[in-house]
Amino acid sequence: MHDNAWRAILAALADDRAREVYARIVLDQPVDEYLAAIPAKKARRIVEALTAAGLVLRTPDGFEPVASVFAQALASAGSPPRREGVDRFLEGGRLVSMPARAADRRAVLEHIETQLLTTDETVTEAEINARLAEITGDVAGLRRALVDEGLLARTADGSAYSRT
Repeated sequence: MHDNAWRAILAALADDRAREVYARIVLDQPVDEYLAAIPAKKARRIVEALTAAGLVLRTPDGFEPVASVFAQALASAGSPPRREGVDRFLEGGRLVSMPARAADRRAVLEHIETQLLTTDETVTEAEINARLAEITGDVAGLRRALVDEGLLARTADGSAYSRT
């Protein structure tokens, strides 16, 4: 099954009549009478769409649903890799949420600290705010968290910041 198999499934089931036919096949109900009651061209397109999508198989006795089609479509689509560590809280280098768990919070703050300043660098409050603005929308809250956690030191008047 190809990577876009789910698209064919959705396209086939987008039509009300096609869903009705598919439901009848899955529930092992008569399909021929229902198909005969709709225009032949439409009935043919429905059957072609359902079989092309892999939802049903044509058998000598009629149609048979393919039970594994949805599992196969999901497996072929894949899923994004699970993010781990501090990456769970960052997206594109920006902080999307502050972790509630203390250990996770500390790890995220340590990661941010290493991105902000070099070991012996001291910067003004305006500069630290500009750097933090690239990471978060809550500059003051993140700056305060870094100071409270003991990762950033600030002068008594709050005019300069450095790593501890």
